[in-house]
Amino acid sequence: MGAEAGDVEAGGRLAVEGVDLHYGAAIALRGVSIGVQAGAVTCLLGRNGVGKTSLLRAITGAHPVTRGRILWEGADITRLPTYARAQRGIAWVPQGRDIFPLLTVRENLETGFAVLPRAQRRVDDEIFDLFPVLRSMLRRRGGDLSGGQQQQLAIARALVMRPRLLVLDEPTEGIQPSIIKDIGRVIALLRSRGGMAILLVEQYYDFARELADRLAVMDRGDIVLSGAPGTLDEAEVRRRLSV
Repeated sequence: MGAEAGDVEAGGRLAVEGVDLHYGAAIALRGVSIGVQAGAVTCLLGRNGVGKTSLLRAITGAHPVTRGRILWEGADITRLPTYARAQRGIAWVPQGRDIFPLLTVRENLETGFAVLPRAQRRVDDEIFDLFPVLRSMLRRRGGDLSGGQQQQLAIARALVMRPRLLVLDEPTEGIQPSIIKDIGRVIALLRSRGGMAILLVEQYYDFARELADRLAVMDRGDIVLSGAPGTLDEAEVRRRLSV
């Protein structure tokens, strides 16, 4: 994995190198290395509790790492706070969505303005091309939306930030199949444009395999399998995902 991370550093994207992360005395990540390249979807798979969200927290600055380093576009961001990483183009859609239930859809989208220069603080029409349902709901409160609509809102809010790295934590969790397809379509479209790196955490192998250029499987705080979907033993991947 170390060579892969170096390759991505040279390409100017994301490289996580030998990262440990602790919660008190408990270790959540053990020497994790992973690379994410622009124009590609890297999907992180694993059972609950193996460290997937902890890795996202390390990348986005939500929790400090104990050892190792994180490089983004060639710069060491290991010690940068979350807001500084967001200003550098890293957007996170957390598990559970974390929208503001009392704010309107428009106001939720506008919270993405915080990291943008004043001249860029607008919600482009493309957001509504990607998520048409939001256009008719701009005055509705976020808490009044369905779970699937809230997930679309959370992704749209991240895209308002004009990210170059989009980090998604289980966007299909608890979502109806039709909206899962819509989310998959949006991720595929963003990937096809080539300018954005996408790191996707998933538990559903079929969804991940269809979208991912590269899969990484976590177990006990480390990445135990990694490669293009067609190069990995599907039975072994599924075994590591089963409860």
